[in-house]
Amino acid sequence: MNKIIGIALICIGVALAFWGYDVYDSASSQITRTLNGETPLEAWAAMVGGAVCIVFGAFKVKG
Repeated sequence: MNKIIGIALICIGVALAFWGYDVYDSASSQITRTLNGETPLEAWAAMVGGAVCIVFGAFKVKG
């Protein structure tokens, strides 16, 4: 059961990371970064959350 949860966490983490990068690379985000230098919190949250899910998923699959 732990391996199934781990695989699901890895899949969710990869999807979150890609979605976060997509938000980061969107046209509106590029304009915002150009004007005031800030990256949307939504992009950072998705990328960091995806990375955390991948790490926890890897530990579940490994252990």
